[in-house]
Amino acid sequence: MTPRRTAHPALIALGAVGAAGAAAAVWGIGIERYLFTVRESTASALAPGSAPLRVLHISDAHMAPWQHRKQDWLASLAQLEPDLIVNTGDNLGHRDGLDGIRRAFEPFAGIPGVFVHGSNDVNGPSPRNPLRYFAGPSQRHHEPTFLDTDAMDAFFTDDLGWTDLNNTAVRLTVADDRIDFFGVSDAHRQWDRLEDLPAAIADLGPREDGTSMLGVTHAPYQRVMNRFVELGADAIFGGHTHGGQVCLPGFGALVANCDIPLKQAKGLSTWTQGGRTVPLNVSAGCGHSIYAPVRFACRPEATLLTLTARRD
Repeated sequence: MTPRRTAHPALIALGAVGAAGAAAAVWGIGIERYLFTVRESTASALAPGSAPLRVLHISDAHMAPWQHRKQDWLASLAQLEPDLIVNTGDNLGHRDGLDGIRRAFEPFAGIPGVFVHGSNDVNGPSPRNPLRYFAGPSQRHHEPTFLDTDAMDAFFTDDLGWTDLNNTAVRLTVADDRIDFFGVSDAHRQWDRLEDLPAAIADLGPREDGTSMLGVTHAPYQRVMNRFVELGADAIFGGHTHGGQVCLPGFGALVANCDIPLKQAKGLSTWTQGGRTVPLNVSAGCGHSIYAPVRFACRPEATLLTLTARRD
């Protein structure tokens, strides 16, 4: 009788690892990136006596024209009836991405909104080695393909009625309350001009009692958030991180592509500077580069953040 040979333990382990990796790839590429979700949170940020404000925070759609499931889901968010939309950039993911953005955002027409740019509202995506993100924030190593940013901005401002906050400030009436906003363009590409904000805020005129102030950025770099708090922001909105995009279950984000602490790369937390502490909401975004079509332990999301009055 010929003795039965058994597989070497190392081969068994290698096979198990390979099977687990294949299963994770199938989940992340074929399933989870389509599991769109709305994360609901509440934060105290408005001036005392203010009524609650329902803010729909959308970020990082990275839209390509064929992504109909994402477009349908984004369009359905109008049914949440938000008072305000905050869009923290990277809307476009393809040279024809505006076609999908129009289809996704048209139901938001007439709802007050503000927006800032991410780099992928200006430059088209390109293939990248994902391992480079572990070496620090990504750098541009190629000549960019320019997108039709002007057409996107015109759609946002003229068709939807949103306000451009790139390196400027504005005072709006939202749900019968007066709110001041300021924002910067993509700090990841050093397009932020923080030095312009004090004058822009001063041009709004005196900030009366009962006027809240919200800061908006695409990339939540620490220098930006520190300055926002110093300038009087009562809450900060950011995107860019994708929540890590590929996360470790039970641990969270492995990279953030900026210098924000990893534990704050997604969700609602707080930011403290100069003795002031304010809510910080970082969206994990609802998209991905067309060259990295995966999400793992980090579902694509939008945030419905209810801002309530502070007690001070």
